Amino acid sequence: MISLKNVSYRYTGSKRNSIADFSMELSSGKIVGLLGANGAGKSTLLYLISGLLRPTAGDVNVNGYNPWDRNPAFLSQIFLVPEEIDIPSISLESFVKAYSPFYPNFSEESLKEALFHFNLSPDIHLGSLSMGQKKKAFLAFALACHTPVLLMDEPTNGLDIPGKSEFRKAVVKTMNDERTIIISTHQVRDLDQLLDHVTIMDNNGIQLDESIAALQEKFTFGLAPVLPETGVIWSEPIMGGYAYMKMRTPDQQETEVNLEALFNYIYTRKPINAFQA
Repeated sequence: MISLKNVSYRYTGSKRNSIADFSMELSSGKIVGLLGANGAGKSTLLYLISGLLRPTAGDVNVNGYNPWDRNPAFLSQIFLVPEEIDIPSISLESFVKAYSPFYPNFSEESLKEALFHFNLSPDIHLGSLSMGQKKKAFLAFALACHTPVLLMDEPTNGLDIPGKSEFRKAVVKTMNDERTIIISTHQVRDLDQLLDHVTIMDNNGIQLDESIAALQEKFTFGLAPVLPETGVIWSEPIMGGYAYMKMRTPDQQETEVNLEALFNYIYTRKPINAFQA
């Protein structure tokens, strides 16, 4: 369980809080998409959960630990993939030998499988890789650690199109009921068909916090040359017609959640609770 209660954080020198009176609870067994515009506080939230930042107010609890205490038992259960990575210029074998002992659930087999997904060889030297390849290698290691909590900040930035597809496959492969994965991004299209839960936030806090299943029960999403005559609550012109979002009626079939449409809908309905349509 990840719990934040009335959490605020302000960076030194800033005149406003990056996060203000923020509360959230997440249970295990979920892949959560943390969505928001740049500056909404997504990265700050991940740093608070991982213990890299100490809240200026409120309480953070992760599986019974206060992250800021930096308890070794806690640190072995959490892994953060930052947006910008900086890894040493050594062989992957040396990197794994140095860092895997800190993670008791680390799996060499999972690492090899993730590297295969990313089209990387286990005998690579990290210093010889491009930035995109370095990110793939680091993501493979992060997934292979099998920590109960995995936090990823803009993990698809720098990945090519095949890499983004393989990233989604690798995440699903390592997921289980005891694990919580939080993926922070503003590249919402990269997370289509991957998430169990969506949290959309801005500087005023959480604007939406719902499971994909609940969203599918309430809304339908579609593309059409002409907009439906009734029920449309958001639309956007595209080539050849419109992308739209509408309230679902009992006779309509369930559709995949269009995360980009959902995100734009939420941000055009601020500051009300967007789920209470």
